[in-house]
Amino acid sequence: MAKIIDGKAVAAQIKEELKERTAQLKEKGIEITLAVIQVGKDAASGVYVGNKKKACAYIGIRSLAYELEEGTTQEELLALIDELNGRKDVNGILVQLPLPAHIEEDKVISAICPEKDVDGFHPQSVGALCIGQAGFVSCTPAGIIQLLKRSGIEIAGKECVVIGRSNIVGKPMSLLMLRENATVTIAHSRTENLKEVAKRADILIVAIGRPKMITREYIKEGAVVIDVGIHRKEDHRLCGDVDYDDVMPVCGAITPVPGGVGPMTIAMLMNNCVESIRLQS
Repeated sequence: MAKIIDGKAVAAQIKEELKERTAQLKEKGIEITLAVIQVGKDAASGVYVGNKKKACAYIGIRSLAYELEEGTTQEELLALIDELNGRKDVNGILVQLPLPAHIEEDKVISAICPEKDVDGFHPQSVGALCIGQAGFVSCTPAGIIQLLKRSGIEIAGKECVVIGRSNIVGKPMSLLMLRENATVTIAHSRTENLKEVAKRADILIVAIGRPKMITREYIKEGAVVIDVGIHRKEDHRLCGDVDYDDVMPVCGAITPVPGGVGPMTIAMLMNNCVESIRLQS
């Protein structure tokens, strides 16, 4: 039977460590502040923002909430970001995505000061990751590395296949696995013979955005399977990009949905907030 990689337990462990570090910083008179901006009333975004606020409160990070109307102009949003960039009492700035259609996400992400880019989406943050310099790393890929390491899964020398090439998960994930000395293949929806490519993987990371697409035919016997996808089915239950029940008997370890990668994303956002003190000093 495959080992279930418990993201909730690992995230809780990281939060406890961050809580202690935050308390130590407060003893030195240093308070960490995260500014969270949400434009509009998207329900899923509201849940994510609420979870981030709860995590901040638990760890001891001060959070500032900016809940803007759907009709907020791009210029107004950029002006707020510019103001927060200049505030010495704000360490991290997070703009909740997706944004309304009339606002260009790339311009907004690029407007955030790289030293406050706790999401790790700024082009400078991505560039630093590419060449191995210090900077913020996108939270979901960083969380997956922690999941693997803290679950005792060896990365160095292993064959890793990442299915998905997004700027938020696929690309940074492949770079982080390279940093950990894995041999990495990036596959995607246009990859020929995808099943054969996936079946080479000792570690298969799936972020393709299609519910239950990955079945046992894609899985090498004993492989570690990391499922980044999250979808709500017609019965309102959640599922991932991997057909969990079908893959479970074949793989060596697997992340569930929910309770796998999801909790790690917020844990690593909190980690980036704490790390901001070191990067800004």
